[in-house]
Amino acid sequence: MADFLTSQNEDFSKWYTEIVQKADLADYSPVRGCMVIKPYGYTLWERIRDELDHRFKETGHVNAYFPLFIPMSFLQKEAQHVEGFSPELAVVTHGGGSELEEPLVVRPTSETIIGYMYAKWIQSYRDLPLLINQWANVVRWEMRTRLFLRTTEFLWQEGHTAHATKEEAIEETLRILNVYTDFAVKEAAIPVIPGRKSESEKFAGAVTSYTIEAMMRDGKALQSGTSHFLGQNFAKAFDIKFLDEGNQLQHAWTTSWGVSTRMVGAVVMSHGDDQGLVLPPRLAPIQVVIVPIWRKEKERATVLEAAEGIRQRLASVARVELDDREGFNAGWKFNDWEMRGVPLRVEIGPRDVANEKVMLARRDNPGREGKMLVPMSGLEEAVPEMLTIIQQSIYQKALDFREAHTVDVHTYDELKEVVETGFARAWWAGNSADEAAIKDETKATIRCIPLEQPGGKGTCVYTGREATEMAIFGKAY
Repeated sequence: MADFLTSQNEDFSKWYTEIVQKADLADYSPVRGCMVIKPYGYTLWERIRDELDHRFKETGHVNAYFPLFIPMSFLQKEAQHVEGFSPELAVVTHGGGSELEEPLVVRPTSETIIGYMYAKWIQSYRDLPLLINQWANVVRWEMRTRLFLRTTEFLWQEGHTAHATKEEAIEETLRILNVYTDFAVKEAAIPVIPGRKSESEKFAGAVTSYTIEAMMRDGKALQSGTSHFLGQNFAKAFDIKFLDEGNQLQHAWTTSWGVSTRMVGAVVMSHGDDQGLVLPPRLAPIQVVIVPIWRKEKERATVLEAAEGIRQRLASVARVELDDREGFNAGWKFNDWEMRGVPLRVEIGPRDVANEKVMLARRDNPGREGKMLVPMSGLEEAVPEMLTIIQQSIYQKALDFREAHTVDVHTYDELKEVVETGFARAWWAGNSADEAAIKDETKATIRCIPLEQPGGKGTCVYTGREATEMAIFGKAY
């Protein structure tokens, strides 16, 4: 199967489109810009969803659900918000055969309708903080689409919180950024840079936006999660007020934050190779696949019986599947599971049964060096240990790649060269107009101003002014 996959070096974009379809993650729908998420891809999304949901609940958040349709007048209450989203809106003007009194927007994000509800629910400081998350679909009318990365309709979670003080809201914004960072590193094995968005790149209606930025294997950036401090902008637009402890009426301070099915694309492009997906064990829908091998029909029953015994034993320590499909030889099955990115393969044949050993083959390290013969008796210990090693190896490989393609630059000419293949890290003291000029010339933007700064001062790479912060520049999806 891998023979039919375009190599990353030849055409990374084509490689990505092919792998998403050949690995059975998703397919195109009859509606332009939309996708059908297939069972294997949806299971991967469920793994992402469940790991994040667990973290949200651990930090005190609860799930709820808000309507898909939002009155147009709601979006118009916050000027920056409506301006930022207007080009992407899908609007319903007719329903039940009649023209609606007011057009309804198909949810592009939910700050407005949730702000309306919060104004009803919040009366006193005792009602705060209000920490709600929802898992939902949203619609943004994208002109240029790509499976998982940018589609007209996509799945996501969006958290919306309200607080009594500015300090609490900022603390919440950064807490969620840390949750996203922890998830990306520990579960998705993706090294990310947490940082602040520039004024040009921040969310429409936010005071400050934070992001986790990841580097894909073509050197481009992917914004993988965002957390926004909204100040009192939406509280004032929707009259979210509360009586404080001094019996004074105050506007609440709010936040919003989200991760979408784009994270599936991040996993694909961070780790995949020319043979297919390479999935981190902690997210992989199937962690271990058992492939029985026989040449003579009389060996079949013995091998299958041993393979089923191994499946039953490993079921308590891993997500495991036995590939007993008829009509496909072992080589075809190896290629198929490599395309799907299953982290660990267990190969068992007649000789292995006789010797009470099996061959373990690592997806992240294909070839002889990734194979190991182990006793059947110790599989319950050997397999989880190997999955942990694979998880760490995948993360380290991605980190090494990012570090090798991140360069400190001191001149604008250097920046223009570096962003063609990776990230340029530079001192920055420019404004939105300066950033727009750089984007026009290079197609690169400030991906973030990292939270971790070197300290000291430097010279802005573009304006020549004194700078106290460094920024990460790169081309992005």
